[in-house]
Amino acid sequence: MSTEKMKLKLPRLMLAAPASGSGKTMITCGLLRTLRNRGMKVSSFKCGPDYIDPLFHQEVLGIPSRNLDTFFTDGTMTRYLFAKAAGNTDISILEGVMGYYDGAGGDTITASSYELADITKTPVVLIVNAKGMSLSVLPIIQGFLEYRRNSRIQGVILNQVSSGTYQRLKKKIEQEISIEVLGYVPKCPELVIESRHLGLVMPGEVDDMEDKLQKLSELLEETLDIGRLLACAESAPFLERTIPESLNILKENSRYSGLSIGIARDEAFCFFYQDNLELLLELGAELIYFSPLHDSELPTDLSGIILYGGYPELYAEQLSRNYTMRRNIRENIIRGMPCLAECGGFLYLQKSMQDMEGTAWEMAGVFSGKAYKTEQLGRFGYITLTANNDRQLLTKGSSIRGHEYHYFDCTENGRDYCGRKPFGGRQWDCIKGSSSYAAGFPHLYYYSNPEFAAEFLQQCQNYKNARKERFRNETE
Repeated sequence: MSTEKMKLKLPRLMLAAPASGSGKTMITCGLLRTLRNRGMKVSSFKCGPDYIDPLFHQEVLGIPSRNLDTFFTDGTMTRYLFAKAAGNTDISILEGVMGYYDGAGGDTITASSYELADITKTPVVLIVNAKGMSLSVLPIIQGFLEYRRNSRIQGVILNQVSSGTYQRLKKKIEQEISIEVLGYVPKCPELVIESRHLGLVMPGEVDDMEDKLQKLSELLEETLDIGRLLACAESAPFLERTIPESLNILKENSRYSGLSIGIARDEAFCFFYQDNLELLLELGAELIYFSPLHDSELPTDLSGIILYGGYPELYAEQLSRNYTMRRNIRENIIRGMPCLAECGGFLYLQKSMQDMEGTAWEMAGVFSGKAYKTEQLGRFGYITLTANNDRQLLTKGSSIRGHEYHYFDCTENGRDYCGRKPFGGRQWDCIKGSSSYAAGFPHLYYYSNPEFAAEFLQQCQNYKNARKERFRNETE
């Protein structure tokens, strides 16, 4: 694979904020719809390990949104992934995470929105929730501009302010701080997106979602300076893209051509990284979607299955009552079908799982553990997973990165990988694994070590070949 460097003109803009709860997702979705309504081809990205915000982006655009995370990938890979997705679009919108400078560990800028903007050389517009403030908003903005010599902040949007307050504050901000104020958003509680225990509700659960998006777009056309926002995006410098050496595995993607991998995808299993799926596709696999909630059995002729995370605890009774699917999955995995399972998918493979009321329901029974609800987040945040022995999808000592975010735990979490926090030194054993499967709470990001995905597909190919050989022997 060529490692030739390319310089690309990719108009782009990041919407960031001083803190979570500032309105980033609502304003990002409104801007995405506005640009789409103007006939522009738009790509969108979420900074950090977030599944739900990209689903809202996708609801707006009708195409998948992607994550960019500088803990998962170095600068070269991050720029490559961005350019790969942004290359055929008119503009890219990146939604920040938490506060602009908030990074991993609580006291670093690693994996912060700022670090991503810096690595991708992306202009930034700071969304400031000015509710309950007047002139106090000025030192907040000034502090963010001056905390780093090149903050990349080129403009400000004021959220939850009236038209009159906006006009007064815009004049003072531009006079005293010399930063453009590119619009405002008034209080609009009817357009706020609700939350639940793992974050926002899913797009399909929002009443009149399409109508809300259209109203939000119409509002932003009136209150934001869309022309200046587009000019900020156009001012982004050329981005240098190099294909990372770790993607040399793509040279041999034809070896997995025709390999069918089942992906659980429904209301209960809906947390996945779009780039994970696309890496599997680039390696030659065919992805076949199925529903543990609604289908009675797996699709035919699968060579492997993947159960990502989601909200299985909200559908525990329905999952349990779908006995034929539970039995089908258990029998296939026990017979040797390779499997990846993350968080909610891992819970589904246990003997039982509690629902949100604490009632235990039978699950697939691949493992003998019991999944139960806790009262707080468990092992929250970024994690590096290192194989403890050679009989895994990774060789002993090799690592892949991911994150954990769950209110459930299990009596049997596995000991085949060692999980380490990036800061503070905390570590623990986790994940049930073998040469053909890995199942545990961590959500993995395959581009942090593409060999993991390639080895999983190789095991699926081995399973497919062995099944063909058995059939041949039985029919002779």
